[in-house]
Amino acid sequence: MVGLFRRDAAPSSSAAADTWLVAGLGNPGPEYAGNRHNVGAMVLDELARRIGARFGRHRTTTMLGEGRLRPGGPKLVLARPLSYMNTSGGPVSSAAAYFGIPPERVIVIHDDLDLPFETIKLKADGGHGGQNGVRDVIKALGTPDFVRVRVGIGRPPGRQDAADYVLRDFGAAEKTRLPFVLDDAADAVELIVEQGLLAAQQKVHAPRA
Repeated sequence: MVGLFRRDAAPSSSAAADTWLVAGLGNPGPEYAGNRHNVGAMVLDELARRIGARFGRHRTTTMLGEGRLRPGGPKLVLARPLSYMNTSGGPVSSAAAYFGIPPERVIVIHDDLDLPFETIKLKADGGHGGQNGVRDVIKALGTPDFVRVRVGIGRPPGRQDAADYVLRDFGAAEKTRLPFVLDDAADAVELIVEQGLLAAQQKVHAPRA
């Protein structure tokens, strides 16, 4: 089946009616692939695996893939910006405009220094919390009214600079838990799409036994 991102013309509004744009933020290139800053892109890869999406380069300066959560279910357009983190907004807003997806059906997955490692938090609207990729998406979309999946990476130890910390790979102990984190974040995206943000928050934010 030909994917949406292979079409020359943008989808019609009716074609986009059940479509969500899911953007995983990070930096392009293999040298950044394992960095903490790239955890949003890692979650996107897990979602692509689940729905059988294959990424292709798109005119919106993103790598795009698409698929449905289940037969007849909501469609996900997965977008990985080809720009660096701090300029993520242009590619995300271009992909949303191309597919006719309103901001309230845009989900941005990103790393968060203010959350402990293994913590997932969901929110819509509000500020950027110092995350420069989110800051740029807010600017490019012209609104903060999109959904964020915040994936905790924790604060840097000691006096290590935060900018240096996020551009380092996860530590050995973290790597053993990372697959579970990516799985939980991908589950959160599916819950948002299938059940809505409030229901997803109630499940994801509930204390674990």
